[in-house]
Amino acid sequence: MRKKFILTAEGVSKSFDGFKAINDLNFYLDEGELRTIIGPNGAGKSTFLDLITGRTRPDEGQIEFKGTPVIKKTEYQIYRMGIGRKFQTPSVYSDHTVYENILLGLKGSRGVWSAIFGRVTPAQNDRIYRVLEIINLKEKAQIRAGALAHGQKQWLEIGMLIAQDPELLLVDEPAAGMTEEETARTGELLLSLAGRHTIIVIEHDMVFVRQLASKVTVLHQGSVLCEGSLDEVQNNERVIEVYLGRKKKHDAIHPEN
Repeated sequence: MRKKFILTAEGVSKSFDGFKAINDLNFYLDEGELRTIIGPNGAGKSTFLDLITGRTRPDEGQIEFKGTPVIKKTEYQIYRMGIGRKFQTPSVYSDHTVYENILLGLKGSRGVWSAIFGRVTPAQNDRIYRVLEIINLKEKAQIRAGALAHGQKQWLEIGMLIAQDPELLLVDEPAAGMTEEETARTGELLLSLAGRHTIIVIEHDMVFVRQLASKVTVLHQGSVLCEGSLDEVQNNERVIEVYLGRKKKHDAIHPEN
């Protein structure tokens, strides 16, 4: 009997002006899993997330979420299916408070005007403060989001995703631009969400990837090069060659040494 995955991609290809960004990609994700995707620039990581979320459509192949094809659905339809995405650059409502940002992210929110000026139910209020506790911003609830530090904005955007209650969370380079302390706290946050949500994290920071201690998928030229633990992929000769381009191999892929 064939195993059921929450997300599958089979034979997926996508070209842009003759450049094959995704090339016969096969990818399988278990429900509740925290998966990290790494790879050099141009490997197809963000394009893969674009295909999952309907921002672009594959030329060939199939992508299914919980057994349902997504490639002919709109971005909004895919969002309604239970897939949420956080981009690398934080996108928050800077002029609204942290509390209001989470309110706007709540599942079923009907737009800025109705969300901000409508009545907040006790259940919604409880949900907002639960999310604020998870992202460690409860004490910042009434501060304008634009006044937050970079790392805090990243956490707020993750909180806005959590508020949507997606089954699958797609998180693109969450540690980019963070301090070491912020990076470690971001790792703790994602680990706390794993299991309750299925999560894909794209990341370049190998120390951060090691903190997540999850299964790692390495993309190269739009295809899966290898998968396994971080130690397994770090010591894979093919990964060392393509990921590091024969330059400073050991130091770059073993930054903790």
